[in-house]
Amino acid sequence: MTSPADPGFWRSPLRGPWFTAVLGVVLLVGVTVLFVTGLLSYAAYNPNLSSVNDKTPDKGLLGFYLFDWPTDPHWLYRLNQGLHVTVGITLIPVLLAKLWSVVPKLFALPPARSVGHALERVSLLLLVGGALFEFVTGVLNVQLEYLFPGSFYPLHFYGAWVFFGAFVAHVVLRLPQVVRVLREQGWRERLRDPRPEPSDAGGRVAQGGLVAPRAAEPTVSRRGALGMVGAGSALLFVTTAGQNFDGPLRRTALFAPHGGGDPGNGPNGFQINKTAAGVGIERRDTGDLWRLVVGGPRGDVRLSRADLLQLPLHSAALPIACVEGWSTSDQWWRGVRLRDLAALAGFDEDPPGVLVESLQRHGAFRKAALRDNQVRDPRSLLALRVNGEDLSPDHGYPARIIVPAAPGVLNTKWVSRLTFGEL
Repeated sequence: MTSPADPGFWRSPLRGPWFTAVLGVVLLVGVTVLFVTGLLSYAAYNPNLSSVNDKTPDKGLLGFYLFDWPTDPHWLYRLNQGLHVTVGITLIPVLLAKLWSVVPKLFALPPARSVGHALERVSLLLLVGGALFEFVTGVLNVQLEYLFPGSFYPLHFYGAWVFFGAFVAHVVLRLPQVVRVLREQGWRERLRDPRPEPSDAGGRVAQGGLVAPRAAEPTVSRRGALGMVGAGSALLFVTTAGQNFDGPLRRTALFAPHGGGDPGNGPNGFQINKTAAGVGIERRDTGDLWRLVVGGPRGDVRLSRADLLQLPLHSAALPIACVEGWSTSDQWWRGVRLRDLAALAGFDEDPPGVLVESLQRHGAFRKAALRDNQVRDPRSLLALRVNGEDLSPDHGYPARIIVPAAPGVLNTKWVSRLTFGEL
């Protein structure tokens, strides 16, 4: 009986440098998009603004890319995070096919033939482990299934750096061979030819090559194999991408997160993640005794909901977009501008950032900080109504934050206090 370390154990005629190179090129583009959009997504939280926003302490040099997150265009985070999640899920069949194509190398003996080969094997181990970790935690987060230990934010953040570092090292080591293979082997001929590829790396099949020395009879062409991978990606795309659109396409998003409850129909009938009951909000917390505390140089000002409704009210059409990849279309919000509340607190000109505190008793982002550019934007509101109706309890009644281009968790619901200038 042969073992996985024996090249004869692997008999698929599809495996070979060309098949692996094609999948690798797709992943090269896709993973680069994932990494860039992931960095932008993290920057959108403004983690260097305040410790309440920073879920990855001691990140050191890994935070070099951070910048003041803009408020224009107002759909920026919606586009970025929708692209990040949709591309990530769509790449799953490609990743699995790539891992299948190189699995003989994981069992090849001896483990290292040279220093260069040892570095390649280590990078491959980190690459495979990092890829599986990032994709699994990402999918679990999208589905709101927090089965992993600890917080998703630092796990996914540091895992991304390990994975991408190994990915870059692997690309540097393997890209010359990928380019050579794709140049030497014709696309059309290789797609149609079901026979095994020529032996890679000078015929070193017994030393961990990809080509089976005793290949079985082919049952599918490479065109068919790549077609199946593409069909799997297309299926995941169709059942994921719709979470960012209204109308019939949204109903195709079967694998999208469905939030913490049914929002129902009507003006408040759009998706939610955190429900009032889920974070410990009770009816008495948001009733007639509720007061918003606005803090600043003039001390604390306490405002009832009726007081807020007597202030100048403004409207803004803004979406809600969450880290899980789902988003709504623009909803019509109405409330008091944050910069007007800053003036009430004593900042008549150039209002600073604000620390927002929620009534919620547990869960992440009970507190969140907003930058001065977010406070100053005339579309940034303490919203009291949405689409012509009072906020529902699950959408943040009696008052919530809505800021253009901000992640959903920074649009704090059930606001109890705004402290301007202390972050």
